[in-house]
Amino acid sequence: MPAVDIPQGRIEYRVTGPEDSALPPVVLVHGLLVNAELWTRTADALAARGIRSYAPDLPLGSHRVPWPPGTDLSPRGIAALLGDFIAALDLTGVTLVGNDTGGAICQFLIDAGHERIGRLVLTNCDAFDQFPPAPIGLLVKAGRRPARLRMLAASVRAKALRHSIAGYGGLARDPLDAALTARWVAPLRADAAIRRDTAAFLRGISPAELLDVSTRLHTFTKPVRLVWGDADLFFKLSLARRLRDAFPDAALVEVPGGRTFLPLDEPDRVAAEIALAA
Repeated sequence: MPAVDIPQGRIEYRVTGPEDSALPPVVLVHGLLVNAELWTRTADALAARGIRSYAPDLPLGSHRVPWPPGTDLSPRGIAALLGDFIAALDLTGVTLVGNDTGGAICQFLIDAGHERIGRLVLTNCDAFDQFPPAPIGLLVKAGRRPARLRMLAASVRAKALRHSIAGYGGLARDPLDAALTARWVAPLRADAAIRRDTAAFLRGISPAELLDVSTRLHTFTKPVRLVWGDADLFFKLSLARRLRDAFPDAALVEVPGGRTFLPLDEPDRVAAEIALAA
């Protein structure tokens, strides 16, 4: 994977699509306990449409490169990392796309400043005070200490538990790739510094802060597209409707049968909607 240095450290990312594309660049933002591989199928579908995309590995638990101690890894801090990543690659007119926790990070980013952002696409994700929605909040509380994260990671070493409703199973409609989910939990199991990073992020999660951001979403007047699976067990369609109404220029596209990991289950549909947003 290529990497780029930003003021806080080094960030790995995946890049897909033609280097000479005349279409706006796309930045794909993943959520908690996954990495940029969540977007691989969607990135390939975008590349087939002539769109170049960039998917950074953010410090949300499945990253391989730990960050220097003391780095601000709160949601606002990670939004700043994302903004610095976009600036380091000198991307402009970006189509910013978020999923799951990554959607919250995108909201924090546009709240801080969106000069390089041309439009926003949110798939099933956190919003308002649903950060995270029940019952995921129990996992967040349990993971605020690195030692507990180690135990949690060890508990899902077996595929059956990893793919159960207590693991990743409730987030996807289609069967998950066991090798992929094993790669997602491996950094937490193997590296104390990754556990330190992840616990720092979990300690920084505050529903009140994201709710506060929602009071300023109306100031983002650029186009917004919400691509939402209607069978999500956690991020209900009612949440998407509230988000649509919070932005001045937003459209909601409902995806029948879709769940949280829409980029895995519906990559062609998600890519088509991203392309329409651009």
